[in-house]
Amino acid sequence: MTRLKLNIRRYRSLLLNAALIAAVFLGVSGFQMRNMLASDGRVAPELRGTALTGEPYDLQDAGARPALVYFFAPWCKICAASAGNLNRLRRWRDLDDIEIVAVALDWGTADEVRDYVERHDLNVTVVLGDANVARQWQIQAFPSYYVLNSEHRIVRRDIGYSTQIGLWFRAWII
Repeated sequence: MTRLKLNIRRYRSLLLNAALIAAVFLGVSGFQMRNMLASDGRVAPELRGTALTGEPYDLQDAGARPALVYFFAPWCKICAASAGNLNRLRRWRDLDDIEIVAVALDWGTADEVRDYVERHDLNVTVVLGDANVARQWQIQAFPSYYVLNSEHRIVRRDIGYSTQIGLWFRAWII
């Protein structure tokens, strides 16, 4: 065989492998998100609670700003790994530009959540969520997040670790 034919075969094989990996990744992602709220532009559920600071929080107070609603558990290692990405997103996007709120679920005490926030130096609003919030937002795994447009309609959703670039991209195109 000529060298050109070998290179064509090699590239075709690489392309087929890349397509297979992408298909498996998309299939697994779709399976993981199957029980989440749809990202078809439906209005997001209400989000009211107490912020870690003790003040009341209502997502509606964000007005016509897009929002990233990030659900985490203080014991979650993947959540801990992605905490820095939330901080960087906050530095890249102004408060007037996007509401970023982290909702603590599956926690025992507020001090447990406070320790998590201090350990990861979170610089976003943290709300103490409960089982009702988890049920309304259909949270079954951590971390989970929803991206809402300026009308607070769900436009994106995901479960698990998101790279800084992935998180920025999802929150930027709203």
